[in-house]
Amino acid sequence: MSRPHPAGPKHGDVVATRNPHPRPEHVDDLDASIWSTTTRRGPDGEIRIGGVSVLQLATDFATPLFVIDEDDLRSRAQAYREAFSVRSGVDVDVYYAGKAFLASAIVRIVRDQGLGLDVCSGGELWCALAAGMPPSRILFHGNNKSEDELVAALDARVGRIVVDSVAEIRLLSQLAADRGLVAPVLVRVTVGVEAHTHEFIATAHEDQKFGFSIASGSAMAAVAAVLADPNLELVGVHSHIGSQIFVASGFEVAAHRAVRFLDRIRSEHGVVVTELNLGGGLGIKYTDDDAPPAVAEIAAELLEIVVAECQRYRLPVPRLAFEPGRAIVGPSTTTIYRVGTIKRRTLEGGQQRVYVSVDGGMSDNIRTALYDADYTVALANRGSDARAMLTRIVGKHCESGDIVVRDAWLPDDLAPGDLIAVAATGAYHRSMASNYNLVTRPAVVSVAGGAAQVVLRRESLADLFATDVGLSEADVRTFGS
Repeated sequence: MSRPHPAGPKHGDVVATRNPHPRPEHVDDLDASIWSTTTRRGPDGEIRIGGVSVLQLATDFATPLFVIDEDDLRSRAQAYREAFSVRSGVDVDVYYAGKAFLASAIVRIVRDQGLGLDVCSGGELWCALAAGMPPSRILFHGNNKSEDELVAALDARVGRIVVDSVAEIRLLSQLAADRGLVAPVLVRVTVGVEAHTHEFIATAHEDQKFGFSIASGSAMAAVAAVLADPNLELVGVHSHIGSQIFVASGFEVAAHRAVRFLDRIRSEHGVVVTELNLGGGLGIKYTDDDAPPAVAEIAAELLEIVVAECQRYRLPVPRLAFEPGRAIVGPSTTTIYRVGTIKRRTLEGGQQRVYVSVDGGMSDNIRTALYDADYTVALANRGSDARAMLTRIVGKHCESGDIVVRDAWLPDDLAPGDLIAVAATGAYHRSMASNYNLVTRPAVVSVAGGAAQVVLRRESLADLFATDVGLSEADVRTFGS
């Protein structure tokens, strides 16, 4: 099995004979299916998001900067709720997967759109509760939850706890008994389906850390343990097959095996399981190569699959649940960078590569290095009629693998100080951001109706060094202001 280089594919010294993205006829064009819904160029060629110019955003909040199109985010959350609620006779819960990106503003938006929230750490749980998400609409994931996290979930009376190991079942039972509670449990199972996705984010095959295997029998043993425990209530079964999925075929096989497992539970234990959570993983469009289905289309297909499988086994259709994260927040956000150095390299054979360095990098977008991710980028602060040149957008970090966009078409009059925008950066970018090389993490702002509002302020040097016990408060005040 081929594996990616730890810092991304090593082809800094190789020039592809054919760029995967053909040279655009008009380098200023913005594909509406990739960029957020209010992103467009003004009469002067400058990109505006939510009615706010990127130059104004960069001036007010500095760069790098994550810009959330609030109208886009709200409409996508609403689209998922509506798409999964149109079929009569099937009850569906939609949980926003907080791991994609979570902040108090996001919690309030998805709450107001009628969604629940999927969390997978004590920090995410705390954020959800502090921002006003009703505990009954919170689902708590995690393959290695700590005792403190389970206690917090029980004390908050969260709606669902997804158990992921025998040890967790035992610990949760004891903690629930200590509090005189019965914990509502979903058993996470692996159904033996590997979605058509990157190896690192395919999670339903057997050789991975999540869940109980149906094939090995550990899933049924876990169900039996929960059913026999007076401190636990088997609410349902959970399955998740991967991420950035564009077709329903993987879900079809997963649903078949999951419903067959529900039939076995009925046969062996005389219990009809009332809830089936099929996880998330629906993909978004990062470039022209991606072709995700419409929300309504995939929702109808998934519901039809589950209903058909239940009819096959003569089971009542359980309450269904889905957990979109990337599909809601990913397209809503754009990252703004400022261009620094531009280097034109002549490589072996006389071919050219143009390196465009920006003021961010792998500290605010690790996905290119981790997953060989690809993106769409555009000159943002002005229009240009110049010829498109093939560039590589790279960051400021001390790593040759610090690549933001591997192959990007930008106008050949690009200059230091220009702003560029990278589309569809709402999912996992700020969530996975780091302080590598002791850089501060970018701010996140939301825009709507011509106004911008801070969601997460930019870290200061004082924030960065506040946990360094070798520095005094006076040091931090002096050097971190």
